[in-house]
Amino acid sequence: MNKNQAKRAGLQRRKRRVRAKVFGTAERPRLSVHRTNANIYAQVIDDQDSKTICSASTLSPEFKALGKVGSNKEAAEFVGKLIGERAVEKGVTEVTFDRGGFLYHGRIQALADGARAAGLKF
Repeated sequence: MNKNQAKRAGLQRRKRRVRAKVFGTAERPRLSVHRTNANIYAQVIDDQDSKTICSASTLSPEFKALGKVGSNKEAAEFVGKLIGERAVEKGVTEVTFDRGGFLYHGRIQALADGARAAGLKF
């Protein structure tokens, strides 16, 4: 097993472990985060009804209008604020944070801080 395969396997193990413990309800949906080298994505999901309440990413028109790069902490914080604002508009104030197997630092932490600044509690 080479280095990249081992890293990917570790990510998948963390992701399965986190998803086994984190579940979104109508009262407290799940804020799911996914990142790639180029972009970051966030969704607020009600797992009981299997529906996405709202979503935001660095591919959103609001972010593209800024003309910035989507692979830094500043972009992640903007996406966090955007998902927070959209969730509050839909009546969601409390969420369960699902980091998707990623470690809680860097862009993941910046997104969480942005969502908190926009009014989400978790």
